[in-house]
Amino acid sequence: MKITETELKGVYIVEPQVFGDARGWFMESWSKRKLEEGGLHVDFVQDNQSFSATKGTLRGLHYQLNPMCQAKLLRCTRGEILDVAVDIRKGSPQYAKWVGVKLSADNKRQLFIPRGFAHGFITLTDDVEVMYKADNYYAPECDGNIRWNDPEIGVDWGVEPVILSDKDRNAPLLKERTELNFVYED
Repeated sequence: MKITETELKGVYIVEPQVFGDARGWFMESWSKRKLEEGGLHVDFVQDNQSFSATKGTLRGLHYQLNPMCQAKLLRCTRGEILDVAVDIRKGSPQYAKWVGVKLSADNKRQLFIPRGFAHGFITLTDDVEVMYKADNYYAPECDGNIRWNDPEIGVDWGVEPVILSDKDRNAPLLKERTELNFVYED
């Protein structure tokens, strides 16, 4: 696996090695050993999968508070998305900065998002499936979100959202989120 850090420290693009022949292709989509060799030490405990039927479906920006915050390894298994990570650790020199990476069934890229980051994606095609691993269990009492178009963050989603949940549409701005309890560690 090729593991490349993005412009946001701690967020990595993971590109599996794909082997193809007349039958099709094969790849390891996840290897604890290979991630650790690349410096990513995480124990995943939960797999999640979503389906979005319509191009322009936006999900995010989501996070979970401590003690249930999550690191994620996300991939798109059908269609294409723009996957976004936002640093929301108070005191971080990257605070409110974001990075976006196109993930698709064709490019097989994955995005590793560490704890202390909000996450969201928008579908760039119809009929999109997304799968991701999380290193902590979902806890509704720790669930949080930030408005997808927060001007302090300024994510360029590339396409205008056409479908999003009421929860995401009405989410507070980052500056209104006083409960953020993520620790920045250099």
